[in-house]
Amino acid sequence: MPLPRWRSLAIVTLGTTLLGGCGSEQAASIGAPRPAAASTVENATPAPTEATPGMAWIPGGEFSMGASDAAVSPAHPFHPHPDGDALPLHRVYVDGFWLDRTEVTNADFVRFVAVTGHVTVAERPPQGEAFAGVPAGRLVPGSVVFAAPAGPVPLDDERRWWAYVPGADWRHPEGPDSSLEGRERHPVVHVAFDDARAYCAWAGGRLPSEAEWEFAARGGLAGRRYPWGDTLQPEGRRMANTFQGPFPHANSGEDGYRATAPVASFPANGYGLFDVAGNVWEWTADWYRPDTYAVRAAGVTRNPQGPETPFDPAEPGLAKRVLRGGSFLCSEQYCERYRVGTRGRGEVDTGSNHLGFRCARSARVPGSSGDAA
Repeated sequence: MPLPRWRSLAIVTLGTTLLGGCGSEQAASIGAPRPAAASTVENATPAPTEATPGMAWIPGGEFSMGASDAAVSPAHPFHPHPDGDALPLHRVYVDGFWLDRTEVTNADFVRFVAVTGHVTVAERPPQGEAFAGVPAGRLVPGSVVFAAPAGPVPLDDERRWWAYVPGADWRHPEGPDSSLEGRERHPVVHVAFDDARAYCAWAGGRLPSEAEWEFAARGGLAGRRYPWGDTLQPEGRRMANTFQGPFPHANSGEDGYRATAPVASFPANGYGLFDVAGNVWEWTADWYRPDTYAVRAAGVTRNPQGPETPFDPAEPGLAKRVLRGGSFLCSEQYCERYRVGTRGRGEVDTGSNHLGFRCARSARVPGSSGDAA
């Protein structure tokens, strides 16, 4: 997964965990038998407001959150078990809410910027203590871009396929010579956490909590590996935009895409949501900690909002939020986080060309006003 923005500029020694969450967080209980997921119990109450254009009503209810699949990914030194920070499986309740059916698109973001004049993090010169020591001439606006190496490479150093590209931003996904022409329906990328949050506030919503995101992505199914079931390609059908071929140098594009796909190019889940596996990672509102689930009390946790502070033991100085859903770069060979119970994490000031978001909106109860935080 891509290097945090400041690491890309400073070219310093990498930690083991980078944006996107494919680092090592293997838990001691991985080898132990895992309980089966209990059934999802959906709320029967209908949506308390009229349908919101572009959004699906997520009924909420009680479900089993986290990883339940004990299968270990293909073994090599730099392919950690993707469930390590998604344990233990536990029961969570969320209220009903609205969620965008698709990831926010370039066309959506164009309208937002036209109205608000918002300037994204990638369009501003890097600033702050993290960039101390970086030559001033290198502190130019830009973002992190995937570039496939010419051939096979060891998978121990993400700098072999990620680079900080001056001039890369949401308008120029691969750098200053690229554009949005023909990509109006592709998800917007190169958005840092505050960019995503600003858009959602402008649209009258907010980012979903991690628990809301997983409840919605499961689409009513309990304990399945993917939003559609337990088979990655049921009857040979491609269900998501992921990486095919040897990672990271040869994406065959068998699913029709080697980078982002237009939203809704693959089937929706049971709640009418598209691309909750693959295409682009999605920001959630929660701070990231690998022990979030382990410290929750027994019983049913209601409407969890995540930990109060962030902590990634591999990079303790970086503030990270939880990412969900995986991206077009997720592969069985290196990162399987298109699996619905798995987690990613991203440094809040870093965007990339495989990171986007969608917005949530709390249910408005008659007599109330506004959108709950």
